[in-house]
Amino acid sequence: MPRVDVELPIAVAPEDAWPVVVDVLGYPDCMESVDSVEILDQPDERHRTTAWSVRLKGSVLRWTEAEIVDHAARRFDFEQLDGDLGAFVGHWAVTAAPGGGSTVALHVDFDIGIPLLADMLNPVAADALRESAAQMLAALEQRLLLRGAAR
Repeated sequence: MPRVDVELPIAVAPEDAWPVVVDVLGYPDCMESVDSVEILDQPDERHRTTAWSVRLKGSVLRWTEAEIVDHAARRFDFEQLDGDLGAFVGHWAVTAAPGGGSTVALHVDFDIGIPLLADMLNPVAADALRESAAQMLAALEQRLLLRGAAR
């Protein structure tokens, strides 16, 4: 499966960055490519099921994912339950960076789900996902910096 790894250092402390990263309902407000995110089920603070609609290179991708949130580790793992891709699994994480800042990371493994076209489409999809993830992280950074300026 192709893997996409995108990391962004930001000048925000991890304890301030984490609440914004884990707040997926706020993504459509700050990320141009995210049309909607809805929490379908949340039986406790660590587990939730979300439905996503995201624009990627002119296409709309929709999926439902199971998420496991680990607030202590500042990481949430996700795995597609159903949707437009054959597989979509990964995690978001916030780690401490030198100087008091953070590194926000998104790691995704995916499969487009069309075996005969995988060799041709996987590299294109990986590039599109990488670009979209970088834009998402930059949008989160702007949201964090604006939030800090508003204090």
